[in-house]
Amino acid sequence: MRALNPVLLGGRELLPLIEGGKGISITNGFSAGAWAAAGGVGTFSGVNADTFDDGGRPVAQVYHGRTRRERHEELLAYAIRGAINQARIAYEVAGGEGRINMNVLWEMAAAERVLHGVLEGAKGLISGITCGAGMPYRLAEIAARYRVYYYPIISSARAFSALWKRAYHRFAEWMGAVVYEDPWLAGGHNGISNREDPQKPESPLPRVAALRRSMCEAGLGRTPIVMAGGVWFLREWEEWIDNPELGPVAFQFGTRPLLTKESPIPEAWKQKLLSLNEGDVLLHPFSPTGFYSSAVRNSFLRELEARNAREVAYASVPEPGRECALAVGARGRIVYVGAADKARAEKWIALGFSDALRTPDSTLIFVTPAKAREIHTDQINCMGCLSQCRFSNWAQQPPHSTGKKADPRSFCIQKTLQAIAHGADLDMNLMFAGHNAFRFALDPFYSNGFIPTVRQLVHRILTGD
Repeated sequence: MRALNPVLLGGRELLPLIEGGKGISITNGFSAGAWAAAGGVGTFSGVNADTFDDGGRPVAQVYHGRTRRERHEELLAYAIRGAINQARIAYEVAGGEGRINMNVLWEMAAAERVLHGVLEGAKGLISGITCGAGMPYRLAEIAARYRVYYYPIISSARAFSALWKRAYHRFAEWMGAVVYEDPWLAGGHNGISNREDPQKPESPLPRVAALRRSMCEAGLGRTPIVMAGGVWFLREWEEWIDNPELGPVAFQFGTRPLLTKESPIPEAWKQKLLSLNEGDVLLHPFSPTGFYSSAVRNSFLRELEARNAREVAYASVPEPGRECALAVGARGRIVYVGAADKARAEKWIALGFSDALRTPDSTLIFVTPAKAREIHTDQINCMGCLSQCRFSNWAQQPPHSTGKKADPRSFCIQKTLQAIAHGADLDMNLMFAGHNAFRFALDPFYSNGFIPTVRQLVHRILTGD
């Protein structure tokens, strides 16, 4: 394999290896600091990061507010305090080596307030901000204010051009790199647009070449592009290294760093990664953000698939195609559906899925009474973890509602990610992973259940494997 040459990242020549940021305590200061100490860019998550007590145990994020707005303010305080805590840990662990980035989602709750709070409270500790899940137009301005580099996460040249023309051209000197995240292979939330088919993945090389052409037109021919999503063995990406069409390239690893000694995920999660098979990761549309995302297809996702399959269109009064009366709910309220849908609905009701929940799209989904109570409770307990949430209809802008009916086809992402990160049932919670996670079981590096340190993993990656 061709030798990897250093790339200028965050104002310093480093190994072109970046730890991908993963939210809700899945990448923290210990893992990010270890990655930086090995010579690359370590990335901790700034999404509801943990704080620790004097014994090193995570402090539970308990909410006392009676209203969503009150709980929202509590959540922001936790987020800012936790991210500052993780920045300090990462800085100390790195020991002056590499660079430390913080990853945030633009669609997370009050992203701008969190960025200002963390960057003010962690001055000198963070060198860069990576940010995706939306169009973060204000990212460059905020980064420049605090004199840190920004790394926008995009999935197409078109998205980059929109960001550049609207905002980024005024802050070019603080652009650390542009992260191209493959929308079909990356774990977590993916940037598949309405123009793209989730079932028809496209090769990343021509898409990144198009991105480089757009960057060259903007005078960014030497600004690195970070390839994220689907990267496992670097020897499989050899044609990308020193490729004049692509220019400077770095590689981001999101899934492989999960399985290291420093990774904060529970031990049961690490063992589960060693046993995944190809196809066990599902690209799905159920996230309350409205984005597609990739996660292990466990019982949690299978229930969402089944819940969404038990869906029929309805009308409040008879209309063409929906003329059959159907009694739903404990009160037997009448709605009107098509003949075929009535037969399906009656079958589901007979199987115990007797509660019909209304969606924003004039449809009903059928769930058990227990699931209906769980959905309702989760919606009531919303603390506004997103800028807007289709599951609870929260929006951070007044009047703090999306104006739509809460959507029971989705789920509370804060609840499940906090649960799995802190040791809850892996099968019954959302387990983000990239689509190459099955390779843990096939890669001889992990034979006999071997779990490397971050430094051992970086050294392994540098060999091409």
